[in-house]
Amino acid sequence: MSAKTAADYAAFDAELTHQALNFRLLMRLLGWLRPYRITVFVSLVLVVAASATVVLTPVVTGRVVIDTLLVPNPASSDLPDYGLIDFTYGTAEAVGLSPLMVAGLLFFGLVLANGVLMLAHRLTLVSSALKALRDLRLDLFASLERKPASFYDHVAIGRVMTRATNDVENLFSLITGFGMIAGEFVPFLLALFLLLHISGELTGAVLLAVPLAAVATYWFRRVMRDIFRRIRNSVSALNQFMQENLVGMEVVQLSGRQELNRGQYGELNRDNRRQEFRAIGFEVTYDAFNHSLIGIATAVVVWYGGGQVVQEEISLGSMVLFTQLINMLVMPVVALGQQFNTLFRSMASGERIFQALDWDESQKEPERPVAMPDRLRGEVEFRDVRFRYAMGDPVLHGVSFTIRPGEKLAVVGPTGSGKSTLIRLLARFYDFDDGMVFLDGVDVNQIASSDLRRRLGIVLQDFHIFSGTVLDNITMNDPAISREQAIDAAQMVNADGFIRDLREGYDTRLAERGQNLSQGQRQLLAFARVLARKPQILVLDEATASIDTATELLIQDAIHSLTEGRTSIVIAHRLQTIQECDRILVLHHGRVAELGTHEELIARRGIYYTLHELQFQDAGSVSDFAASAAKSDGP
Repeated sequence: MSAKTAADYAAFDAELTHQALNFRLLMRLLGWLRPYRITVFVSLVLVVAASATVVLTPVVTGRVVIDTLLVPNPASSDLPDYGLIDFTYGTAEAVGLSPLMVAGLLFFGLVLANGVLMLAHRLTLVSSALKALRDLRLDLFASLERKPASFYDHVAIGRVMTRATNDVENLFSLITGFGMIAGEFVPFLLALFLLLHISGELTGAVLLAVPLAAVATYWFRRVMRDIFRRIRNSVSALNQFMQENLVGMEVVQLSGRQELNRGQYGELNRDNRRQEFRAIGFEVTYDAFNHSLIGIATAVVVWYGGGQVVQEEISLGSMVLFTQLINMLVMPVVALGQQFNTLFRSMASGERIFQALDWDESQKEPERPVAMPDRLRGEVEFRDVRFRYAMGDPVLHGVSFTIRPGEKLAVVGPTGSGKSTLIRLLARFYDFDDGMVFLDGVDVNQIASSDLRRRLGIVLQDFHIFSGTVLDNITMNDPAISREQAIDAAQMVNADGFIRDLREGYDTRLAERGQNLSQGQRQLLAFARVLARKPQILVLDEATASIDTATELLIQDAIHSLTEGRTSIVIAHRLQTIQECDRILVLHHGRVAELGTHEELIARRGIYYTLHELQFQDAGSVSDFAASAAKSDGP
């Protein structure tokens, strides 16, 4: 893992490239479409065919109906009609209908064909985009799962969720938008070819609108670039604030912070509304300007082209055709500008997504991991381990001790002494280089983390219940754990009784975070989850701290039988839960203060003795503990 600073983690959300168009990022994004390139190619063929029908429709109106059937004009015979005049007469003669009726049916057929082709184009394009974004979201989720615990110590979960949800959704408009642009520029080229044949002067007058639209698009791009980035940041802040407060709702209500939080959320919401309103204002102005250009260009054609019709310089059908083709010259530029709108939103989202994918903080894995035997002896050794969390004060100061195979070691000490940190290092949730931890004589840094963790059974005080059934939460959907094994594990920790009392037993669906269970029931379920995996080393990290006395008595026998013959580490504040352990390790300020049996430590009358007195005698011993702690720190 590369060293990270506070500025690095701040950059995870703030310091992006601020590029309006990043071709490297765009090409990388399109790489997720590669598996679906055949579908994308079919979609592009369909949109080209649909675009051709868009150009042919006004040709039927101007060249076939007006110049040939209604107001015949031989002077217009040199203008291209793409064979539609011959097709109209030939079909009329073949089926016995009037040419005008055939022209009407032809017009209807082209409109219908355009609708069908565009529908097929959109369906194939959307299908490819959704599949590509599905794959991207899966890759992003897998990347986030590989991030170490230290990453989530510093990055807000709400901001991470924004990348996997809102940001990925924004890319959908980007991918589909490029397909739509292809459908706009094919008519542009065909229409330009036709207009130049009809009148070079009129075409030049209409083309004056194109650079004006381009200038407007450039101005729009410059203004909107930063606005959309602010919008994404405001949405991310909203998600983060809501996630934090919903997860901690009980604390919010107990503290009476509802009104204060509502005010803070309202300010964040108002900031988002201001940015969105600015974006909408510029979008409306931009659209109005471009549509006004089309109207002005049409007025010029009617005024100037009408004079040419009167002077018989061009035909009436040509002028009608000209007015219908104006949209096809200007609208691609307008569509490009609108796509820039989407592009700005998507580039900001794409930068954030790839920033998460490329974040180089990861768990160290050995190049050649040591192959551990199927069964461990269970010896654990900490040798001069020193550790600090990123950007924090040192937590462990040269901790050394050994747990013999099959031994039950209790770890006690005041809050903040480093008890839980020992477990996190043993399970390699954090990388460390100062000191060594051995498992059966093998450095844990030389063991694959997946191989190491499947041998550890850790019951945490702050455990997590997932959505799903009770059985799912015991097996964790591991196919190697059968229903019978899960039930056996639940019976061992006396959880089977309350589970069978639930409406659907083991198939009862649990509410979010297990809110339809009591705290004690959730803790028993956590025990069953760990036992079902048949761990070779058992760790109980404050595992009974949230359980009432009656429930604690239910699991004492289970814990006793569980730890029998298995290397076990028991971390607890309640000393009655660890007095049966073989030895007791006392940590104080990240150092090993005492190590021995319960009787030995009581006789020593040190920190453990003071902790024992605090729990089993009276609160007056607090002053004794403070004096003892000060003495143990030394000069």
